[in-house]
Amino acid sequence: MTLPECLEVNKTDPDETQEGAVDENGEKVEAEVVEDKSEDSAEEEKKDKTIYYVTDEKQQSQYINMFKAQGQDAIILTHNIDSAFITYLEQKHQEVQFLRIDADVHDSLKDEVAEDEKEEFQKTTDSLVEIFRKELGNEKLDVKVEKLKDENVASMAVLSEENRRMQEMMKMYGMGGMDASMFGSQATLVLNANHPLVQFLVANKDSKNVSIICKQLYDLAMLAHKPLSPEEMTAFVKRSNDIMMLLTK
Repeated sequence: MTLPECLEVNKTDPDETQEGAVDENGEKVEAEVVEDKSEDSAEEEKKDKTIYYVTDEKQQSQYINMFKAQGQDAIILTHNIDSAFITYLEQKHQEVQFLRIDADVHDSLKDEVAEDEKEEFQKTTDSLVEIFRKELGNEKLDVKVEKLKDENVASMAVLSEENRRMQEMMKMYGMGGMDASMFGSQATLVLNANHPLVQFLVANKDSKNVSIICKQLYDLAMLAHKPLSPEEMTAFVKRSNDIMMLLTK
């Protein structure tokens, strides 16, 4: 799908409508153009004007595969100028919003929680938030639990478009060394309630392997979202070796 196709908006030209209107005798008459402002039409129009994009096909491959599985489209914007370009387009087309593919979990990628399951699901969510914040030593860690349709994905990270653009602006102006959390721009860890590893953590809170699983799930989510720092990568590699050693016992 090309960018012009994404931006195309179907509009009715009032002049053309009036020119083509005739009465029963074949004579031209003025025709009133009535806009359909029903809630359903407005909601459908709003959905059509959210454009998802990809900046790194390799790093964001997990998100791309999830989109493809659900028949979702995204455009590829890999050039440095694209960030400024989409901002310009959003200013020119007020009804259009660009979201990077990892800005949030699209509704099509997750199952809804049944009404009779919501209470139990909330307990599961609260339990997982407590476990991950404790094991990762970060009480401010933002954790969400979703029932993702792709059961092969245990965890993923999302960062809102607004916060990500703030990070890019900080880097552009040489503020990359500042703590991103000052601007509320930390990524959100999303856990898949349908994955066996996540279900294991809920059912076995006291297991000796809880800590290593939590840290590994977090780093795997971040790897698909952004490059790890040298210290984080070193810890990830060591932990991966430890996990393989567990398999030998």
